[in-house]
Amino acid sequence: MPRIALEALGVSKRYGDRDALDRVDLTVRSGVLCGLLGPNGAGKTTLMRVLLGLVHRNAGAVHLLGHDLDACDGRLPHGVAGFVETPAFYPYLSGRQNLALLASLDDQRSSNRRGQVAAALDQVGLTGEADRTVRGYSAGMRQRLGLAGALLRSPQLLLLDEPTSSLDPGAALQVRALARQLADRGAAVIWSSHDMSEVDELCSTLTVVNHGRVVFAGSVEQLRERAPTTLYTLRTSNNAGALSVASCRRDVKIKNAADGSLEVAAGVDALDDYVIALATAGIAVRSLERCTRSLESLFLELTVIRPPEWERTPVQNGHAESVAS
Repeated sequence: MPRIALEALGVSKRYGDRDALDRVDLTVRSGVLCGLLGPNGAGKTTLMRVLLGLVHRNAGAVHLLGHDLDACDGRLPHGVAGFVETPAFYPYLSGRQNLALLASLDDQRSSNRRGQVAAALDQVGLTGEADRTVRGYSAGMRQRLGLAGALLRSPQLLLLDEPTSSLDPGAALQVRALARQLADRGAAVIWSSHDMSEVDELCSTLTVVNHGRVVFAGSVEQLRERAPTTLYTLRTSNNAGALSVASCRRDVKIKNAADGSLEVAAGVDALDDYVIALATAGIAVRSLERCTRSLESLFLELTVIRPPEWERTPVQNGHAESVAS
């Protein structure tokens, strides 16, 4: 089994009378790309700052690549990298000069530092702009330069906070592909994002935070399975009759869909009873298909609509270790 690259247990952070983080658990194994989701103010950026040693937590423990963060004397273990929000650079230096300075400050004694800087610039598509001063960089270029700086550490644990927020579609696609490649090569990547479709496409596990607490940890499939209702597409011989049969059933929600079918929301037992009732009424069921619910709709159920209290139980996918309420 891949080793644990990041383990955060019971992490709490308090600002005055507000709990920014409340007993957060997060475990990510090598080779896993983990999405960190949550609305504005949920605690994602605070958690990233704590994990990178930029903010002192009030409680809990953090281990990075097997190293206790408290024992690292203010320096991250080699192989740990990332950035929070928009990376900052010296505006009067070029992109190449900024990266060379970062490498020297990181005390890299490589005999091929120039080659490492060039390779990092190439990986993020900035070779052609490497010798321009950063003052002339767009927000998206600065974002990519921040990623290049993280790549200088040959990361085995990479933490990225909204890495595509300022990028055009082509550059965003390149950064997502790079993150996927790093995970495929064995690195653990934490990808904080507001883009539900991006995380759905990219990440193999998810951790959703809301009001400083973890409300879900697991795979996309497990999140869908935990949704309180399931959507189905129903085609019948008599849609008007099917709507009438459903009208007296409080546990079945049904409406017309644009393609002439019916959209049904119901639990398994309620759906079984409803289908039997349709047959009793002489209405033929021509097709019944379970819909794949979008990650965005499930995310809203967890963070906007009050979610059910998730039970604190192990997740059986080998990547996310716990589900917290």
